[in-house]
Amino acid sequence: MTTIEADWEQRIATLWAGIDDHEPEEFLAKVRELTSERVPDDANALFELASANDSTGHGDQAAPLYRQALDIGLTGERRRRAVIQLASTLRNLGRVEESVALLTAEREAGSDHLDDAVAAFLALALADAGREREAASLALGALARHLPRYNRSLAYYAQALLDTPEPA
Repeated sequence: MTTIEADWEQRIATLWAGIDDHEPEEFLAKVRELTSERVPDDANALFELASANDSTGHGDQAAPLYRQALDIGLTGERRRRAVIQLASTLRNLGRVEESVALLTAEREAGSDHLDDAVAAFLALALADAGREREAASLALGALARHLPRYNRSLAYYAQALLDTPEPA
């Protein structure tokens, strides 16, 4: 990473750290200003602009920016975050099945420290899709890994939700 890139990354991180110090439109304008310093097809800048639109209530504008960043070849943690955030935005826009499909594919694509975020947002999408038992199972399975006790029991019960037929 060049010094210029490192400086830009630091400035965008600082801006995000202070998001609550700005009115939504002011924050979005500041992100636009920073991202305009990058070349038009910079995947990282597109992701940051998508995230800012999303965080300020402009999901309809965020979704195409996430897709553009992913199509260009966004990599690393930002790629996975873009998939999670795009899927969440799609769910909020009423495109639940698309959200479920994206997150299901992401769950199968690999594993990292964002696994539980993928599971949590997939659980939300599944609940909206009318698949509540599957959603609860997924959320409880993710939670089970973080409990100080009862990990095995909760993991078992989470799986049992899938094995038990829906009540009539």
